[in-house]
Amino acid sequence: METPLLLTPALRGAIFFGLLGVMLLLEVQWPRRKAGSQRALRWPANLGLAATDSAMLWLMPLAAVSTALWASARGWGLFHAVDWPVWLEMALAWVVLDCAIYWQHRAFHEIRALWPLHRAHHTDIEFDATTAVRFHPAEIFLSVLFKSAVVIALGAAPLAVLLLETTVSSFALFNHANLRLPPWLENTLSRLIVTPDLHRIHHSVHRDETDSNYGSSLVLWDKLFASYVAQPRDGHETMRIGLEEFRDEREQKLASLLSQPVR
Repeated sequence: METPLLLTPALRGAIFFGLLGVMLLLEVQWPRRKAGSQRALRWPANLGLAATDSAMLWLMPLAAVSTALWASARGWGLFHAVDWPVWLEMALAWVVLDCAIYWQHRAFHEIRALWPLHRAHHTDIEFDATTAVRFHPAEIFLSVLFKSAVVIALGAAPLAVLLLETTVSSFALFNHANLRLPPWLENTLSRLIVTPDLHRIHHSVHRDETDSNYGSSLVLWDKLFASYVAQPRDGHETMRIGLEEFRDEREQKLASLLSQPVR
C-alpha cells in the first residue's frame, strides 16, 4: 500500500522540528524560568538523541502509522468487527490510545527494569522544548512496539493514529516549553490539557512529584488514576529540575545519555 504524502516520515519530521523552532522562539519572548547556562551542552545532546531516534524510526517497519495501514488492509482489530460511524471510531481510537500512552509512561516509572531506559529523559537539569526530544532509543523502540500492539488490537484507522501521533508530539513540545502563559489562559487550559506548568512538576527532583502528571495530552488520566499534582512544593521559578545523582556536566553529553541505562 502506497503511503500518502501526509504520512511520510520526512514531512512529519519537518513539521515536528518546525514546531520545535517555534517553541524555542516563544521561550525567548515569554520565559517561565530564567534560562539556564548549559544550553551549549544540553541542546546538542538532546538534539543528538532526537536524530538517533529519528534514524531508528526510519528503519523500523512497526511505526504506529505504518502498523495501522498494515492492520487496516487485513481487517484486523476491534473496530473492524463493529460498524460504528467513522467520526465515533476516530474519537474512540484517539482517546483509547492517549490513555494507553499514559499507562505506558507510568509503567516506565513504576516497573524497575524500565526506569533506567526512561531515566535519560529525566536527567535533563533544565526544562525547555528540547527536553521533549530527549529520549533513549531503547525507550523509543519499546514505545513503538507497545503502540503498535494497541493499534492492531483496536484496528484503529491510520488517520486516527496519525492524528494521535501528531497531537502527542505537538503537545510534548508545548508542555516541555519554558513558557509563561497568562494566568487566565493557564487556569483555563490546565483544566483540560497538560500545560508546561503541570508537566514541569513531573521533572522535579522530588520523586513523589516525578511520579505524577504522566499525561501527554489530557489531564483527565492523571485525575482519574490519582497521579495528579497541581503545584510543585518549591514553586515553578525556584524548583530544581532533574535527578540529583545525574547533575554532573558529563551526564549531559550524548555519549553518557546513550550509555546511561547500563551504568
